[in-house]
Amino acid sequence: MPTTHSDTETWIAFQEGDEDAYTALYRAHVRAMYRYGMSLVSASESFVFDCIHDVFTEIWVKRARLTIPENVRYYLLKALKVRILHVLQRQQRPSQSISQFDFDELWAEPSSEELFTEQEDKGNREQLIQKLISQLPPRQQEAIRLRFVEELDYGEIAEVLDINRQSAQNLVFRGIEKLRQWVLVFLFLQIF
Repeated sequence: MPTTHSDTETWIAFQEGDEDAYTALYRAHVRAMYRYGMSLVSASESFVFDCIHDVFTEIWVKRARLTIPENVRYYLLKALKVRILHVLQRQQRPSQSISQFDFDELWAEPSSEELFTEQEDKGNREQLIQKLISQLPPRQQEAIRLRFVEELDYGEIAEVLDINRQSAQNLVFRGIEKLRQWVLVFLFLQIF
């Protein structure tokens, strides 16, 4: 999802120190960051939220030096991934302190090669997810499409599918759980 004019305005206001814009960025992207963070690691929710808050703390501190990203959500998700990987690496080697270079490198803009690789990986992941989604029962496919592609809330999904809200939530949840199981099996098979 490319950054909208509103996203750009909010980002610029945030860079100028507008705390309401900063809060708006957080509110607009925290759920996506949480979902993405939880999909990256089998860690506690508090670990993922700590990493999200680290990202937002860091962008606030460095706001005047940041460029305006083409896609704010992509920028924040990438920053979260880097932060999570960094924290996990530090947990594996806790006696090493982080150098200023490493710290600054965490927040550097990605190179065009990194962006290309990330886009390629994203394309491969999307193909896998599409293939797995097509294996779900038609009703779950439709519920997931309405929730994540059309970005409808559960009440709206319930209306479209002519079911109650709880049933809509159950359809999406069961579909996601099935996809998660399949992805874990797929990743397991790739490792071994």
